[in-house]
Order: sequence, then structure tokens, then C-alpha cells
Amino acid sequence: MGVIKLAPSMMCCDFLRLGEQIKIFEQHKIELLHIDIMDGSFVPNITLGTDFVRQVKRVTDIPLDIHMMTEEPERFLDMLEFGKGDYVSIHYESTKHVQRALGLVRERGAKALLALNPATPVEMASELIDDIDGLLIMSVNPGFAGQKVIPHSFEKIAHAKAFLNSRGRVNAEIEVDGNVSLENAVKMRGAGADIFVLGTSGIFKGDDLGKNIDSFREGMEL
Repeated sequence: MGVIKLAPSMMCCDFLRLGEQIKIFEQHKIELLHIDIMDGSFVPNITLGTDFVRQVKRVTDIPLDIHMMTEEPERFLDMLEFGKGDYVSIHYESTKHVQRALGLVRERGAKALLALNPATPVEMASELIDDIDGLLIMSVNPGFAGQKVIPHSFEKIAHAKAFLNSRGRVNAEIEVDGNVSLENAVKMRGAGADIFVLGTSGIFKGDDLGKNIDSFREGMEL
């Protein structure tokens, strides 16, 4: 297995201390910053937007991991600042033209991930295998933090890994999002996950964010 990548969910940050927390992420070698873009239609919530992405881009060199949870995400890509080294996830369920949306991401040098809701089979990526750099497996139904992991998610991650390998995409990454506690993350890693979105069950608890990051990473390396 390769090196794991930790991606704190920016919607779980303390926005009154955002600059301070981004510095902590830099000091503790965080690999990606996960930014959820929600429109209140594809998911029943509204969160971060284009200005937030722009401001984060200006204050840190940590690559962004932009998760598009919007209807027809291709409509919004031109409004977002991202490029080489960044990741953008497009939901299979969100657009009639998912291949086009993935292509728009890759044209700008970013890695395009196909995001799959819990009830969406891995096989839906079959006709898109050459258009993606990996899969984002949702282990909860998207829209809100604090949900419990859907039990079959571990099996789905393993299935996704086998699926990618069978198609010759052994270097394609698998990201997981939803109730990624340390206990669950160890199981997800064992199933084949590479990138871990960390929210309230992961590192955003208590008062010492840096210590939480270090403890999580140490626990993953056991």
C-alpha cells in the first residue's frame, strides 16, 4: 500500500480561527484540504462556495480536494480556482454528462475522481474508467457531518479496489468520506482506501487539532 493522505473537511473548521487552523494543517503535513460545495438541491444542505475556495487558495499551498455536491457541477467549475495538484470529485448521480464534467476537471490539470453515493454501484464507473483518476466512496449519504458509517461501505471499498485493479488502474486512488473515525479508517485502509476525509469523528474534536492529526496518523500506521 502507498502512503495515506489525510484530507480535513473544511466545513468542520472553526471559521473564527480558520487561518490558525490552516497553519496547523501545514505544520502537520496535511496532504489535502477537503472542500464541500453544496447547492441545497443535490444534497439538502448549503455549505462552502467559490469565494471560500479562492481565499483558501491564496493563503496555503496545500492542494485542494473539492467535492462537488451540486446538480450539474460542470456549471460551476469555471467559478472555482483549482489546477495541477488539486483534486475535484464529480458525483455520478449529479449530471447527465458526467464524462464531460470529468474532462473539464482534467483539462485544468487537476485529478478527477468519480464520487459514488452509498446506493450507487461501483460498476457505474465502467464506461468512465479512462476518464478518472480514482473513486470517492461515500460511506454516508452526503450532505451533513456527524452521520454513522453505512456498514456495507467497507465491502464496497474492497470491491472498488478490485474493480480498479481488474481494469488495469492499479494506481488509481480511492477516497472515503463519511464517519472516518480512526477505528473505521483502519478498516477502510485495509480494504484499499488511500485518501481519508476527516471530520467530527476524525480530528475535529477537543481543543488540540495538531495532536489529533498526529494521533490519527500514528494510529493509521500501526
